Amino acid sequence: MSSAIGSRPAGAPAGQPAAAPAFPKIELHVHLEATVRPATLLAVARRNGYRLPADSVEGLAAVCRFRDFAHFLSIWMVTTPALQTADDFRQVVVDYAAEAAGLGAVYIEGIFSPAEPAARGIAWEAVFEGYCDGAQEARERLGVEVNLTPDITRAFSPKIAEETVSWCARYRDRGVVAVGLGGPENPPEPFATAFGLARALGLGSVPHAGEAAGPASIRGALNALHADRIRHGIRAVEDPALVVELAERGIVLDVTPVSNLRTRVVAALDEHPLRALRAAGVRCSISTDDPALFATDLSLDYAMAAHLGAEPRWVFENGVAGALCDAETRARLRRIGEEFDWTTVGPPPAPLIDSLR
Repeated sequence: MSSAIGSRPAGAPAGQPAAAPAFPKIELHVHLEATVRPATLLAVARRNGYRLPADSVEGLAAVCRFRDFAHFLSIWMVTTPALQTADDFRQVVVDYAAEAAGLGAVYIEGIFSPAEPAARGIAWEAVFEGYCDGAQEARERLGVEVNLTPDITRAFSPKIAEETVSWCARYRDRGVVAVGLGGPENPPEPFATAFGLARALGLGSVPHAGEAAGPASIRGALNALHADRIRHGIRAVEDPALVVELAERGIVLDVTPVSNLRTRVVAALDEHPLRALRAAGVRCSISTDDPALFATDLSLDYAMAAHLGAEPRWVFENGVAGALCDAETRARLRRIGEEFDWTTVGPPPAPLIDSLR
C-alpha cells in the first residue's frame, strides 16, 4: 500500500472535498509540518535556498512515497528543514486551515515540534511567532478556530523538554493550549517533570501513546503525564481493563485511521481497532496525523472512520468533548453540531473505501 507525498485520495481532485456534503469536522491531531503539499514545499525550499531530495513535484512524490515507518521518519528529517522563517511557519498554518475548512473543519488543534528548528539555529521566538500568527490569520480570515499543541520531542533531553514547555507558556495568550510528546514511542515517564511544569503553567497534556507501543505506553501517559487526551491510543484494545478505564473516564483518543494503515500499525482496513473502541464506549476523535506524507485528508479519514462504525455526529461530539478550548468556543462548537442536519450525511463513497484496501 504505497502513498506519495501530497497525492490526493482516489476520486478527490486537488482542492476539492473527496465526499459531499462537507459536514462539520473537528481535527485534534495534525502535525502542521506534514501538511505542506509538494508545490508549496518546493517553493518554500527555493525561497530559503534549501535543497530537497528532488526539484519537481513528481520527483518529490517519488522520493517520498511511503515505504515503512523508518522511511517516514527519514523523509520527515529531510523535508521539514525547508521551513526556516516565521513567515514559513505562518503560511503552513494558513494553508492547512484553508484546505481543512474546505472539507468542513471548524476547529483544529495543530501540532508542531519547536525544538527541531531551534536545534538547527532558528530562534524559538520566530517559530512560535510564525505559528501563532498563522493561527490568528486562520481565525480572522478563514473563520477556522486554530489552537496549538506543540510537541516535546522524545529524542531531545529533559532539559530541552522543559525549555519547550517554558516557551509554550509564553504563548498561552496566543492560542497555545497544551503540550504533546512525539517522536519514537519510548516510555513517557522520563518526561513527567516537564509535564508537571506544563500543568503548573496552565497547559494541557496531549501525548502520543499506544501507536507503535502497547498499553503500557498509554498507562504511562495517563499516570505519569496526566494526559487530558491521548494521541492515537488504539492499542488500548490489547488490555480490556484499560479500555474500560478509558471509557469510564471519558478520555478522548485522537485516532488517525489512514495513518495507521500507512505505517502498518494496523495491517488491514477492517482490522482497525476503532470499531472495537466505539463498541466499548471509548470516545474517539478523527484526524489526519501527517496528511501530506500519508496521501490523506479529512474526507478520507472520516470516510474510513464511518466505514468502521464511527458515525460523523458521534465523532464530532467527541471532538467537542476533547477540544482544549475556552468555554465560549466549546459552546459555539456544540451549537454547530446541534444545528447541523446530520441526516444529510450519507455513507462513505465506495471508491474511497476501496482505495484503502
